[in-house]
Order: sequence, then structure tokens, then C-alpha cells
Amino acid sequence: MSQSFAPREKLMRKCREKKEAEREAEREAEEEEKAEEAEAEADKEEAEEESEEEEEEEEAEAEEEALGGDIEDLFSENETQKIRMGLLDWYDVNKRDLPWRNRRSESEKERRAYEVWVSEIMLQQTRVQTVMKYYKRWMQKWPTIYDLGQASLEEVNEMWAGLGYYRRARFLLEGAKMVVAGTEGFPNQASSLMKVKGIGQYTAGAIASIAFNEAVPVVDGNVIRVLARLKAISANPKDRLTARNFWKLAAQLVDPSRPGDFNQSLMELGATLCTVSKPSCSSCPVSSQCRAFSLSEENRTISVTDYPTKVIKAKPRHDFCCVCVLEIHNLERNQSGGRFVLVKRPEQGLLAGLWEFPSVILNEEADSATRRNAINVYLKEAFHFHVELKKACTIVSREELGEFVHIFTHIRRKVYVELLVVQLAGGTEDLFKGQAKDTLTWKCVSSDVLSTLGLTSAVRKVYSMVEAHKQGLSVAHVSSNRTAISGKRKFS
Repeated sequence: MSQSFAPREKLMRKCREKKEAEREAEREAEEEEKAEEAEAEADKEEAEEESEEEEEEEEAEAEEEALGGDIEDLFSENETQKIRMGLLDWYDVNKRDLPWRNRRSESEKERRAYEVWVSEIMLQQTRVQTVMKYYKRWMQKWPTIYDLGQASLEEVNEMWAGLGYYRRARFLLEGAKMVVAGTEGFPNQASSLMKVKGIGQYTAGAIASIAFNEAVPVVDGNVIRVLARLKAISANPKDRLTARNFWKLAAQLVDPSRPGDFNQSLMELGATLCTVSKPSCSSCPVSSQCRAFSLSEENRTISVTDYPTKVIKAKPRHDFCCVCVLEIHNLERNQSGGRFVLVKRPEQGLLAGLWEFPSVILNEEADSATRRNAINVYLKEAFHFHVELKKACTIVSREELGEFVHIFTHIRRKVYVELLVVQLAGGTEDLFKGQAKDTLTWKCVSSDVLSTLGLTSAVRKVYSMVEAHKQGLSVAHVSSNRTAISGKRKFS
């Protein structure tokens, strides 16, 4: 009896494992989407950076006045000392054991700086648990900045695949090459670090304080939340003047003898206790200095989570995307499986330099015929089809696989996916005349190679739909054969 249930138990176990794998993939996809959202925000910030610098002098006086408004004043000397002592004592006992927190000797400061740099870039918009495995693989491949300086963007993107926000991976590589090419070694001050490609004020502060013991602040989302609650700041944290005031508050608190540990304690507090929706005030080492906590105790209508002010996000616009997974089978070259056409995104802008399936963006929702026509026009123009598609090859199948929604900060994109399978007697040169247009780089890869490339969550989602479709066809084929065999036996 137990043997009859064994296959069922095995099947149920496989189903559970599959569901868990799907849930993990969804979590990673969500992280990558958040990271891609951050990339869009960063692009916007970068565009505004130049005009901001021109306005700095004019805003200096207004900034000083702002300190006398909502924030009222800086921390008193007594508050500062208590916060420093409380956080450092708590951090020494409660800090998480993370691979990038390994202590280095005085002679290994540059290596420590490199480790901090890589970890801080990876940790932006991504969970610590996810970053740990990526960080370990990264350090095994490129243990020093000089090793990374020899890498290609293709290699970096492949290593980064799944983390999202690939723009930062590119900047990390470009920054490493800049440092390696220089003559002064790794910059050891925040001001000089900010001259390196991809290193902003936050990352510079983290590297300088943790690796080089410079007493400079760091301000990220966790730090803003802690500071806003300590001072009960109700101003919009996204406001430029308010953001600068947070930097002033953080600078005042930095412990001059242990700046790196203090900055990490501030971030650690925000990540573990002073969380967005469920802060653990009873376990907080600085609750006695927290103005928001004090107000919440005095007035039950006030909550610690009222700080900082929640920013209402603008509603995303809607657009639509047609994706064509073009699979080519080559009879003449005796290929065991099809090869997929990938195109490379432009070297500038969102998801720069990454590979994706041929696609077309539409401004409005369209029916199947309109979408297919848009793809046909794109394939002909982008790849210079020298004859009509049906004359250049044999179309084995062309099917719509479904649709899904991919969300960015400012865009809600509905993605339609089709699989176009074609068969050639010769090579791809028989399908494409010469090179694609100057702005397009493309290649054909096998499914094995496809799985190793640095693909975004959306592209991986598209390919998973292709795999599911093929698996469904395979199961249907096997089932059909079994039915046929069963039928023959029945009537023999």
C-alpha cells in the first residue's frame, strides 16, 4: 500500500519545491523591479544635478532659516553624547555578522574600501539576504579593485543578473577602471571619492568613514527615518532643503573616534528596530532621546510611524510592449535546438547595454493583428530583412503566449509575448542582409547561453513563458503518444 502512495508523495514534494522556487523567484523579481524603479529615479536626479549646483549659493541662506523652522535646532551636546554612546554600545552587541564587515589590517585599507563600495552599491534597494550570495560570488571572481578593473561590462552584467539596477553595476565597473588607471591609488577622503564615477555623497561617506576612519556622515532611507523620529521632523524628506538638513544632523552625530561603526549603527538601527511600519521602541537604545516616541507617549493620537512624512507617489502612466521571442532552427548546420535572437539596449539610459528579446513599445493598447504588424515592421527595419519574412524562411509556428504587467516608478507596462519559430536552410545571413542598423547590436544564442546572460526580471519572465509553453507542448505530445499506445493495446 505504501508503494502505491510513493509516486504521489514524490509528486507532491516536487510541487511544493516548485512553488517555493516560484515564490523565491517572485521575491527576487520584486526586488529587481524596485531596483529598476530606483534607477529611473537616479536618472531623473542626475538630470537635475547640474541645475541644483547653480542654485546652491542662493539657497544657503534659506537653508539656515529652515533649521529654525520645523527642525528647530540641532542636537544638544548632551543629546549627541547619549545618542553616540547608546548606539555604539548597542551595535557592539547586536550587529549582524555580514561578510563585508570583516576587519582589515592597516595595510589592507584599500581592500576594505573596495569591499565597502561593492556592498553598499549592492545593498541599495535589495534585501541583505539576497545581497550576501551575490557579494560572495563577486568577491570570489574579483577579490580586489584591480581584478574588477580588468573585467568587461558583459561579465559584470552576467554576475549582476537578478540584482537589478544594472546602471549601478556599470558605474561600479567604470569607477573601478578610473581608480585603477589613476596614479594616486584608492581615494581615502569623501571629497575625493565623490570624483569617482558612480560614487555619490552617501557611498563616499560610507567608504571614507568605514574604511579610512574619516568623521563624515551617511544618509540613506534608514538614517532619514531614524533622524526624523529622533527630532520628530514632519517636513517632506524628499524636499531638497529638508534632505540637506538631514545631512547636517547626521554630521553632528558622527562619533569622531569611531565614525564607521557609528554610521553603521545608525543604519543598522533603521534596518532592524526603527523600521517603517513596526518599530520596536521598547528595544531601542535611544528611545529616551527620541522626540517622536515621547510625543506618542504623551498623545495616543500620535504614532512614531507618523515620522517621517509619507510622500504620495505620482500615479504611473500606462504603456504597452510587444515582445517577439524569435527562435531560429538551422537545418543545414544540424543544430540540436533553436537559437534565440537577442538585441542589445543602447549604452545610455535605462537598463543600458543589457540584452533583451526584440520588442516594440506602443502608446496605446492594440489588438493582436496590430501588435503582430508592429513586430513585423520592427523586424524588417531593424534587421534589414532583404525579402518578405515568409520568403526568407519557413515559419514553423507563431503563437501568442500571454501577457503580464511590469511596474516601474513612473510606468505601468503591459507586456504581450509571442513566440515566432522559423526554420532556415542556411545560416542567419540568409535571413538578415548584412548588419543591422547602426544603433542596434544583436546576436543569436542557445538556450544554455541564454540562462547565463545578465537578463532583467522582465526578460527572464518572458523566457519562462516560452519554457512553460514548450513544456506544455512536450507533455501534450507524450500524453498523446501514451493514449495512442493504450488504444492499440485495447483493440489488439
